[in-house]
Amino acid sequence: MYYDYRYYYRQQDHDLITNIAKAIDGEFNAIQCYNKLLKMVPTTKEKNVISEIIKDENDHLGKFTQIYFKLTGRQPDVAKSNDCPKRLKDIFEFSFEDEQESVDFYLDIANATDDENIREVFTRAAADEQNHAIWFLYFLTKTRL
Repeated sequence: MYYDYRYYYRQQDHDLITNIAKAIDGEFNAIQCYNKLLKMVPTTKEKNVISEIIKDENDHLGKFTQIYFKLTGRQPDVAKSNDCPKRLKDIFEFSFEDEQESVDFYLDIANATDDENIREVFTRAAADEQNHAIWFLYFLTKTRL
C-alpha cells in the first residue's frame, strides 16, 4: 500500500500551527485577565509579581506570534475570551490551573517539532508558566487564610 508522507508532514505542520494559534490565544487572554488582577490585588509584592508575570506573558505572545508569522506568512487572528473570573480568589485559582495546563501544552508543542528555535521558545515558556503557577498557588493559599 502506498503512503503519502507529504500528507503526514503537512498534517504535522497544520497541527503545529493550530497549537501555536491556541497558545497565542491563551497568552493574549491571560494578559487581559492578569491586568484585571493587577488592579485588584492589595499588596505591593502581589503587584510586582503579577507585573513580572504580565511581562513574561507579553514576551511569550510576541515570540509565539513571530513563529506563527514565520510558518504561515500572516498574523494570527486572536480569539478573545471572557473566561476571567470576577473575584480575586477565583482569579488566582483560575490562573493557577491555566498556567499548569499551559506547561504541559507548551512541552507537547516543543516535543512535536524538529525546529530547534520553536522547541527552545516553548520549553522556556513552559518553565516560565510553571513559575507563574507557583506564584498563583502561593497567592491563592494566602487568600484562603
